Amino acid sequence: MTPEQAAANAKTGLATIVGAFAESPQTLRRARLLGLSGWAYHVSARAGALGDVRPETVAAAIGFIAPEAVTDGWEATAKTSAPMEVATWHLHELCKWGIEQIGGFPRVGRLLELTGRVVDAVEHAGLPLFAAWRAMPVPDQTPGARAAVTLHLLHEHRLGVHLVAVRASGLTPLQAIIAGPEGETGAVAFGWQPPYPPAGPIVRRLLWADSVADALAGQAYVALDMAERIELVGLLQSLSQRLAR
Repeated sequence: MTPEQAAANAKTGLATIVGAFAESPQTLRRARLLGLSGWAYHVSARAGALGDVRPETVAAAIGFIAPEAVTDGWEATAKTSAPMEVATWHLHELCKWGIEQIGGFPRVGRLLELTGRVVDAVEHAGLPLFAAWRAMPVPDQTPGARAAVTLHLLHEHRLGVHLVAVRASGLTPLQAIIAGPEGETGAVAFGWQPPYPPAGPIVRRLLWADSVADALAGQAYVALDMAERIELVGLLQSLSQRLAR
């Protein structure tokens, strides 16, 4: 398994694991306690690590959410909370969730070791959200909490390199969504308004972008040898299946 193949095979497991946290009752409860809509919480919890920046900066860093939707969520948060405060609470909830949901995973120590080495190997140039999150102090050092954070960082890394690859392909974020499996449904979910571009002429560009994203993400997986890359992919699959039950 090459580094690029490891990154490609890790993508689905990472998305499933991070998605389980995002959809957990305690995460949604935190949004309610902060007096935020789900949308405002989503934007500020993810981008709040950037600090007190303008919504245009947030939209540029996230990329795939429509700028108007980002502005709505960011400004709604600013009326009641500092975005960094929301991100800090989000990190606390991530650690609590990790203790509860990942702490009992039989090989959590090995998962933490392997993911930590990959995270440490990431070159963060061009990845502002990843860099901001990696700089956030982790409030709990127990294995489950730390594993949840490293998995979150790897997922953020993948989202960041995907955005870079999409732009390198000549696609806009909206075009990439339209050419992807969710098409117009995905565009609506991310706040984009019609009319939408036709998908047919741009599908091949998105396939190229996906391969570039695998190559970019794979650079960090060079920190592991081939056997370790295979092991990590297997651990991610096992954990994602465990959380999906």
